[in-house]
Amino acid sequence: MSPRGSRSINYSASPLLASKTPVWRSKFIVAALALAFVGLGARAAYVQVFGNDFFQRQGEVRFARTLELPANRGRVLDRNGLILATSVVAQSLWAIPEDVDKADPKLKTLAKLLGQPFSELKKKLANEDKTFVWVQRQVDEPLAKEIAALGIKGIYQTREYKRQYPEGEAAAHVVGFTNVEDRGQEGVELAFNKQLSGRNGSRRVIKDRLGRVVEDVRDVVPPVDGPDLQLSIDSKVQYFAYQKLRDAVLAHKAKAGSVVVLDTQTGEILALANYPSYDPNRRARLSGEQLRNRVLTDSFEPGSTMKPFIAGLALDKGLVRPETQIQTAPGRIMIGGSSIGDAHPHGILTVNEIIQKSSNVGTVKMAMQMHPREMWEIFAQAGFGQKPHVPFPGAVSGRLRPYKTWRPIEQATMSYGYGLSVSLFQLAQAYTIFARDGELIPVTLLKAETPATGVRVFSEKNTVAVRKMLEMATGPGGTAPQAQTMGYSVGGKTGTAHKQEGKGYAAKKYRSFFVGLAPVEAPRIVVAVMVDEPSNGQYFGGLVAAPVFSETVQQTLRILGVQPDMNVKPQIVTEIVEESF
Repeated sequence: MSPRGSRSINYSASPLLASKTPVWRSKFIVAALALAFVGLGARAAYVQVFGNDFFQRQGEVRFARTLELPANRGRVLDRNGLILATSVVAQSLWAIPEDVDKADPKLKTLAKLLGQPFSELKKKLANEDKTFVWVQRQVDEPLAKEIAALGIKGIYQTREYKRQYPEGEAAAHVVGFTNVEDRGQEGVELAFNKQLSGRNGSRRVIKDRLGRVVEDVRDVVPPVDGPDLQLSIDSKVQYFAYQKLRDAVLAHKAKAGSVVVLDTQTGEILALANYPSYDPNRRARLSGEQLRNRVLTDSFEPGSTMKPFIAGLALDKGLVRPETQIQTAPGRIMIGGSSIGDAHPHGILTVNEIIQKSSNVGTVKMAMQMHPREMWEIFAQAGFGQKPHVPFPGAVSGRLRPYKTWRPIEQATMSYGYGLSVSLFQLAQAYTIFARDGELIPVTLLKAETPATGVRVFSEKNTVAVRKMLEMATGPGGTAPQAQTMGYSVGGKTGTAHKQEGKGYAAKKYRSFFVGLAPVEAPRIVVAVMVDEPSNGQYFGGLVAAPVFSETVQQTLRILGVQPDMNVKPQIVTEIVEESF
């Protein structure tokens, strides 16, 4: 084509293209881009190399979780393998509050199923933590299925273990209970918490925002279940003793009561019960009165139950013999300006009759022939003033003041159980001395296979003599004929003590108790009973506590397979025999 035919374009004629662009602007843009890439590279190096540990931790905080794999808590069994406490699977409800639609009408249904006000449920879902809140712990399986069927968004379930107690209120003060975290709070559950708990396992996982497990990031550490714990308690004896104690407390309109049964061969605790009690499966409204394990935590002045120890000491010291006569007339004695009396004047009594009729005057006359140190040593050897060696929390040591501080009147009153204090458990253990021919035996809450080895307190000969006195106390002319038991010979001692109130004693408030053994010739058990503040007209230990002893002894010996040692039904004396305090 001819140059004439080509169209000539003059680019320099365009005003835009004709303008000169500064060189520094181009250089600035290139430099900015280069700097940006350098920054990105530095940041990448920091994140992936220098600050890698920090960002790994932050990622784990947001997505990685260590799931605890709970160990199954060990069962608590009685001596025959019957279950006293066991764990069952229970679902616990939790929520991601930010995912829950607060306007969902099914939330009202959920609150109703859980038995809680709707306002309380809303308050939980308004928690500051938007990713987790407990809605309710340990929901029963049928209820958990109903809740799952609602399909409420943001509400989830996780498996836990819930403790159950088949024996209910009868064994509550022995077994105790755990909290929702499966930690022991009372009784055996608390005392043996570490042993029963086992060891929890763990599982390290990554979760998504809905709490679902995406993958495992570490090997699973399996849980180690807690071992079973077998107690010395016999659930049949425990239930029967509790039942008879409860009936007595209600019949006498008493404030409370306690009973303990010991096996004199092994030192095992066969039963330990209190009333009022509680159901450890339902603990919504528990009071301190219900929780108190009175057998171990309450101390009181033991009254006439101390007299056999004075008789045993007097025999051991050669001061008297069982047939030694002591003048108790006119039924009162003056010590240091204070008068001590019997409920009724008896005149001349043998040592046997002093224990049989519970004479304060006769006991004081024996005691005042001794040095205070001798009495103190016997009381201390019997375990008074010392904390019992049992794992129960809250066991008291009672009170036994140093003998150097005793005045004559205090020595006299301590001989018949005033001026010192003991627990019912201590009193029961002390009476193993009379059951084991003069030896105090250690007691245990765990099942024992071998006989217990005791520590000698009295000679065998004199202990047998005291045991005969205890048998007389439960026979005709004694203070506790209602302690007699069909088919078995029994021996024991009543006690009726005024309750302390302020610095003195309440005029019409008493503690009634009885402690004894059976059968007399070869004692197998010791049973101690205490009824606090009977207020239905009767308050003597022989009338209030002795019948509980009688029924508990008969049932316990039958359960243990002990053959009756009496062929003839005992003659029960129906007249009311008053006892000296």
